[in-house]
Amino acid sequence: MRALVVTAVVAEADSVATGLTPHPDAPGPEPRTLPGGYLITRRDLPGIAFDVLVGGVGPAAAAAGTATALALGEYELVVSAGIGGGFEPAAPLGSLVVADAIVAADLGAETPEGFVGVSALGFGHSVHLPPTELAARAAEATGALLAPVLSVSTVTGTAARAAELAARHPMAGAEAMEGFGVAEAAAAHGLPVLEIRAVSNAVGPRDRAAWRIGDALAALTAGFRVLGPVLANWGERHEHDHR
Repeated sequence: MRALVVTAVVAEADSVATGLTPHPDAPGPEPRTLPGGYLITRRDLPGIAFDVLVGGVGPAAAAAGTATALALGEYELVVSAGIGGGFEPAAPLGSLVVADAIVAADLGAETPEGFVGVSALGFGHSVHLPPTELAARAAEATGALLAPVLSVSTVTGTAARAAELAARHPMAGAEAMEGFGVAEAAAAHGLPVLEIRAVSNAVGPRDRAAWRIGDALAALTAGFRVLGPVLANWGERHEHDHR
């Protein structure tokens, strides 16, 4: 099985690749560059190979980077991974969230009656659903919260915005910028998608002094140390079921 893991920035990709390195003293190949300047790193585990992509920040960049990699390689699974904001108290700093739904939270239209998502407008999908069993197993193995992850183009920075998102998506666990773009590209190629986020800050007023980016990156590494075998096992079962 071969999986594509899409991150936004190099620090996230390095954290994922470290978690997928069986023997840290003997690291795998150095990143190579795809057309468009995208960096991609290969890691091999028993039963599964991972390509870890630096796709860029935001849903549009993530979709473009993911689509480029998918057009150049054959994959069975796509994973959006990185750090993000957590909705307290369900997703505290340093915790992990695995998406049971990948939601385009600000793609749509503002109306006098409130926000209307793009699906309600008749212009596509607002939500992508990861495979139910895979998401549940990933959350259980990593100790993550299983909840919707919201994709936004503008990161939340006020209490009012956080309250608005929480009211529209009361079960949301985390907010990030790339998951929906990754999921759109995966769907265009007919591939299942998963999203995992490590919480670096609370969704709400922007306070960089309170961010714990290092802790979140460490949690991302720890998550992928246990996630690799889970994905390999799921891939074997998935392949067997489709024979």
